[in-house]
Amino acid sequence: MFKRLFLDHPASVGESYVEHARFAFGFAFWLLAAGTAALIHALLPFAFEKTASNITRRLFARIETRGR
Repeated sequence: MFKRLFLDHPASVGESYVEHARFAFGFAFWLLAAGTAALIHALLPFAFEKTASNITRRLFARIETRGR
């Protein structure tokens, strides 16, 4: 049960549990940064004009090449 819950998915993308956790935490950080930039941009349209889209583009590129 433990193996299935904690190790199967990381192994499916070629990572250990720790490697996968590190990737996921980093990904979450950048998603939060993009969301924060988008919220600020919604209130102040002159601020962070391309920040959220640049971050999401970079994250998309990282996720697309993962586990290959």
